[in-house]
Amino acid sequence: MTALPHGFIPVMLTPFQDDLSVDFQTLRKLCDHYIATGAVGLFANCLSSEMYELSPEERLEVIKTVVNQTAGRVPVVATGTFQGTIEEMASFSNQVYGLGVDAVIILNNQFVSAEESDAVFLARIRRWMELTPGVPFGIYECPVPYKRLVSIPVLEELLATGRLCYHKDTSLNLAQVQAKIQAGKAYHFGVYDAYMVHAKASLAAGSMGLSCIQGNFFPDLLADFCLRPSEDFQAFLTDTMELMHSAYPTSAKYVLQKQGFPIRLATRRKVDPLTEQLKAKLDKLLTSASQYQSP
Repeated sequence: MTALPHGFIPVMLTPFQDDLSVDFQTLRKLCDHYIATGAVGLFANCLSSEMYELSPEERLEVIKTVVNQTAGRVPVVATGTFQGTIEEMASFSNQVYGLGVDAVIILNNQFVSAEESDAVFLARIRRWMELTPGVPFGIYECPVPYKRLVSIPVLEELLATGRLCYHKDTSLNLAQVQAKIQAGKAYHFGVYDAYMVHAKASLAAGSMGLSCIQGNFFPDLLADFCLRPSEDFQAFLTDTMELMHSAYPTSAKYVLQKQGFPIRLATRRKVDPLTEQLKAKLDKLLTSASQYQSP
């Protein structure tokens, strides 16, 4: 198993038609857009993709479309564990891997309740691994339905299997990120940070890159920041973080639209409305971001 590349791996949006069916034509264009703007990989079927609002069949079709459209240009990872028994999650993970992804992402909050111990989590992960032989995997500390952080002892045990290659960290804690980076130094493994307040420091500490929602507003700027992190853009990310979380992912689709990408605002997730006031703020965001874009 080889490590995923250094740089920006976007948490992909799912485009929808006005009737809320998946817009596969625009999804293919979106794959090309991410890659053209500098993404080094794609994370399909994630929270930004509205994975919980997709049916199992739609999840597989979305992943298949992304893998086929990407055609090996960059690695693709995709979520493969949802509610159900360990056997059911493993079966779906095997289906996802069979579509040609480079790694299956597991949601650690699907294996145990918030009250259950790390020992229980590890026992269930070991069973999942027995049922998914040879499948490389990553862990996403997804905040929905609840956030469960990966402890260093858990991470060390999973790294020792040689199958863990990707970790999307949502701890919001730089010391935790640094500890995870240190734990994974001897392995083909990368931490991709989701928290933009310490993005520059995370990259300096050795994180493999970023997997953050901000890249669905400005994928080119996030890709460039991973290569050339600057204090100015770090301040921009920090100052605008709350705004970019407003009415997300509708807000990201609006900003992409304003930049000329042909995506509808339709979303299945129930989010705050995209009011005229919010649109005005997002328009100002676009103007502010333009100073960081190459001429």
